[in-house]
Amino acid sequence: MQWGDEGKGKVVDILAEKSDLVVRFGGGANAGHTVIIGDQKFALHIMPSGAVRPSAACVISNGVVLDPEILIGEIEGLAGRDISMDGRLYISENAHVVLDYHKMEDQLRENALGKNKIGTTIRGIGPCYADKVGRSYAVRMADFRNMDALAERIRKIVDYKNKVFGAVYNAEPIDADALIEKCKVYREKLAGFVCNTTRLLHEAMEGGKNILFEGAQGALLDLDHGTIPFVTSSNCSALGMGPGCGVPNQKVDRFIGLVKAYTTRVGAGPFPTEQDNEVGDIIREKGHEYGTTTGRPRRCGWFDAVAAKYAASVGGINEIAMMHLDTLAGMKELKICKAYKLNGEETDFFPSDADELSSVECLYDTLDGWDEDLSGVTRYDDLPENTKNYVRRVEEIVKVPVTIVGVGPKRSQAIFRNV
Repeated sequence: MQWGDEGKGKVVDILAEKSDLVVRFGGGANAGHTVIIGDQKFALHIMPSGAVRPSAACVISNGVVLDPEILIGEIEGLAGRDISMDGRLYISENAHVVLDYHKMEDQLRENALGKNKIGTTIRGIGPCYADKVGRSYAVRMADFRNMDALAERIRKIVDYKNKVFGAVYNAEPIDADALIEKCKVYREKLAGFVCNTTRLLHEAMEGGKNILFEGAQGALLDLDHGTIPFVTSSNCSALGMGPGCGVPNQKVDRFIGLVKAYTTRVGAGPFPTEQDNEVGDIIREKGHEYGTTTGRPRRCGWFDAVAAKYAASVGGINEIAMMHLDTLAGMKELKICKAYKLNGEETDFFPSDADELSSVECLYDTLDGWDEDLSGVTRYDDLPENTKNYVRRVEEIVKVPVTIVGVGPKRSQAIFRNV
């Protein structure tokens, strides 16, 4: 419900315990979802976070742009830790494929933009989605079934890309034959997982299976509803679920939105509650706010309830999971942005126009903090009163109940609350 990095990996892993299937419906390897089991840490980029639950089947649906090299690395990495994906990973034949020239284009474009760069992860996500929309130069997982036809297609695409990259960026040409050889390896390792996942999901629903749909990035990075141009290249809010996997949103009975107890953002773009000061530094270090995918330090600030309310409204969020409450312990005062002042007028509606958002003044509620360590608390009623006051105030502004709170990175450090 924010700009990503809210703790989706942990929550999906917990909910996956009672799920038959876990479905990634959008994004690509620009996602970074962390799951901690005991003393083991798993950082997943393409694979659904339910992968570490051996009882859950994992689906990578058509809305995902799939980087075969990274996915193969994750499959092999999990196998090396005795977690097999054989017989429980399903990849959509309609998932589009990220190839070397997408990553190259991403890097060349960001370099050319200089100080005006968007701040992408350089994983080729935007260029791959652009090819998907353009159609003429798109490659899907289904195309790997006929390697002769795919090889011919790749040669045509690479010839076109080399002309463009050479003319615009004076870049060195891509070797089509080397890329084709890579694709042969991808086919060998992934062909057995590819199927019609839309049919699979509809059959699972008809069979009464419990399905968990996992997003990527955050609602404020949504291509249509975020702060253009500082967004990702997909509909990464809950609105993207339907087109991303072929399951209508009305089939889902719970939409759980993730927030941190504060706000963070990676890369460029407006961030009204940012604290580029000691407060932000404290949050960053206590919350270990460095990117799973890139390692970049995240920008940190107070909780923006205006943005969260907007994300809840757009995504049809029924309940909220608030992570990182433990990070705020020890701060004397805490602030929650309850409204903006824009052009001299107070508003509680989030302006997705980047220029407007950059010009807002935040209107804050100030609450008393708490000193108690929350990491060992297992019952909501046992949280300090000031902690519960903080959660209560967020609920009042966002108008959605908080049903899960996180007090640490482990599975056991999630408190479920009946409201």
